[in-house]
Amino acid sequence: MKNVKFSSAINASAKKVWQVLWSDTTYRQWTSSFQEGSYAVSDWKEGSKIQFLTPKGDGLFSLIEESKPFERMTFKHLGEVKDFKEQPDTKESAEWKGSKEIYTLNESDGTTTLEVSLDSSNEFAEYFEKLFPKALEIVKQLAEKPVIITIEAEVTAPIEKIWEHWTEPSHIVKWNNASDDWHTTHATNDLKVGGKFLSRMEAKDGSFGFDFEGEYTALEPKKKIEYKIADGRKVAVDFIKQINGYKIVSSFEAEEENTLELQQGGWQAILNSFKKNVENN
Repeated sequence: MKNVKFSSAINASAKKVWQVLWSDTTYRQWTSSFQEGSYAVSDWKEGSKIQFLTPKGDGLFSLIEESKPFERMTFKHLGEVKDFKEQPDTKESAEWKGSKEIYTLNESDGTTTLEVSLDSSNEFAEYFEKLFPKALEIVKQLAEKPVIITIEAEVTAPIEKIWEHWTEPSHIVKWNNASDDWHTTHATNDLKVGGKFLSRMEAKDGSFGFDFEGEYTALEPKKKIEYKIADGRKVAVDFIKQINGYKIVSSFEAEEENTLELQQGGWQAILNSFKKNVENN
């Protein structure tokens, strides 16, 4: 076995780099350097199993030996996967069983140094030495600019009704929630460029709440809305004519605290709530 190491200096926080490395959407992008369509199946928790797979279901199964958010991720490789099935040990796999792949993040003055160390057979060392720098360059590119998440829903209703429900506070408080145990208790909306909006979102049990607020930066009535939320992230919403209604497409810059999948799921749930409210009222 041979230990190979790689390093990349990334102008982003360790949280952002960690998010890019292990969120499904971006993980698929940077690992495409090794095999187009590569993905991982895991809950990403320390002590859990993980499968690294190609679209054909071939790859490795491993153990997440260490997961220290924003600092270190260690995989211990255990065996092969073929046709989505974990294989028993062979003479070849026994030679690399127990090998490790370690990702270490160190942040200083806004720059994160990502270091990768992995044990490889001599046969594959050259392969990794050729492709890993390309993969880390994709990680760098993704981390150094906002990650854009897009959600959409088709709403069967005239644009006048859709626009009214989207912009009027009396309607916003009825649909602006991602689940039944949350609600919007209060909303204001000054619908003009430079105007501000606010929705007070709270758990119904009173355990938590926050203000979702921002300022409009562009506006085309019944066509497009752009705004910047309080933390500086940008959002764009397009209302696109369809045969039986309108498609609403919302694109927003992801934050760094939560996985991309969690953010997409939450925003999509609110948009689904909007669709249901418009079509049923």
